[in-house]
Amino acid sequence: MDKIKTPATEALDAVNAKYEFLEAPGAISGEDYSKAIGAEKAARLFKTLVMKGDTTGNVYVFLVPALAKLSQRQTAKALGEHALEMIKPIDLKKLTGYTHGGTSPLGMLNKYKTIFDECAGDMETVILNGGGGGYLVELTLDEFAKAQPYELMPLKK
Repeated sequence: MDKIKTPATEALDAVNAKYEFLEAPGAISGEDYSKAIGAEKAARLFKTLVMKGDTTGNVYVFLVPALAKLSQRQTAKALGEHALEMIKPIDLKKLTGYTHGGTSPLGMLNKYKTIFDECAGDMETVILNGGGGGYLVELTLDEFAKAQPYELMPLKK
C-alpha cells in the first residue's frame, strides 16, 4: 500500500521512523476504526484527545485506548490542573493544524506535552491517527519518540 502523505507521516519520515500505514476508509469513531482494522489490532488503537488545563493554560495531547474514557479529574490532578477542557473544534485547527476526527499527535503545528495511557508501555506496537480521517499509523513507542517526546501515566477510567 502506498503511503499517503500527511503532516504525521512527514514528521515520521523526517526522522526515519519505521511505521506501517493503515487505512480505514470512512472511519470516524474509535468503534469505526476498531471494526475496520480487526479485533487484534483494535486492542492497540489509541484515540487522540487535545485538552487545555484551566490552571496553567497548557495544552495537552492525550492518547487513550480508543474505546476507553479519559479520567479527567485524576489526570488534571496529576498534572497540577484544577480541570481539563476539550479544545473546541474551531480552535483545534489553529493549535494543531488538524481537524476533529483526523487529529494525530504527530506533525502538529506546535509541540505539546504528549501523554500515552500507561498501558501503551506494555504493547509491542501502538496504532494511532495518521493525520487524517481514515488514516492510521502503527509503530513502536521508540519510533514514536523519534518524532515526538511522550510520557506514560494512568489516564483511563
